[in-house]
Amino acid sequence: MTGLATPLPIDLAALNLPRPGAATHKHNRGRLGVVSGGPLRTGAARLVARAGLRIGAGLVKVLCPPDAAPVLAPTLEAVMLDVFHDPLDLERLAGPMDAVVIGPAAGVDEATVLNMAALERTGAALVLDADALTVFAGRAEHLAQGLDRDDVVTPHAGEFERLFPGWLERVGREAAAVEAAATLGCVVVLKGDRTLVAAPDGRLRIEAGGASWLATAGSGDVLAGMIGGLLAQSMDSFDAAGAAVGLHAEAARRFGPGLVAEDLPGLLPPLLAERLDGAGPSP
Repeated sequence: MTGLATPLPIDLAALNLPRPGAATHKHNRGRLGVVSGGPLRTGAARLVARAGLRIGAGLVKVLCPPDAAPVLAPTLEAVMLDVFHDPLDLERLAGPMDAVVIGPAAGVDEATVLNMAALERTGAALVLDADALTVFAGRAEHLAQGLDRDDVVTPHAGEFERLFPGWLERVGREAAAVEAAATLGCVVVLKGDRTLVAAPDGRLRIEAGGASWLATAGSGDVLAGMIGGLLAQSMDSFDAAGAAVGLHAEAARRFGPGLVAEDLPGLLPPLLAERLDGAGPSP
């Protein structure tokens, strides 16, 4: 790829975050679905769901296989829970959602592929992370068939390499992210010490400040939930991804040493208040 523009830094001060108006209720504030893995793999879904709720989605529901429900039910409060038995059931439950996150601890198996296909039929904006990407290792063209410009994929370098072998070494991170976004037809968040957000039309943003404290298990699940929560509120996918990446990094920088993923959602309210202070309600 030639002629790649210099990536613009993510500017937290310029974020146009959604703000509820006086007549807003939970359903028109945005509905986010989160697909959970099995009974021993529910923690990721809980991190995703809490982050989506904290970033402003009005309703967040975890959708899980039947054997995971007894594990999840005692651990969820404001986050809702529903059980799906097969992909058609998942499609029905996810139908009312504005956005859905799938992948964290979902399983690298055919069930995840079928569940993704079911979600693609709903029209909800999708955030695909972790297992939802690894299951398509070496088959990026198949992944692309079900995606559109409203969707976001969030690979770290290892997951990116599985999808696009050799690209990072061949053209470098920035060009590879832009090329991947064009190939998949959706927004790509290439996570790392300088996280990149690439759009299919060639736009590129970078979180230049870095946040080494994010190198902890589960932080990517929180980021996926933040993106999903903003998508559920009808934020443009490129803007939602950039806003989430910027807020995620800033939260980690402010907390510093000792950060664990469970801390991140609780750090969002003051950051959001700073961004929304003095702003009028969204239309």
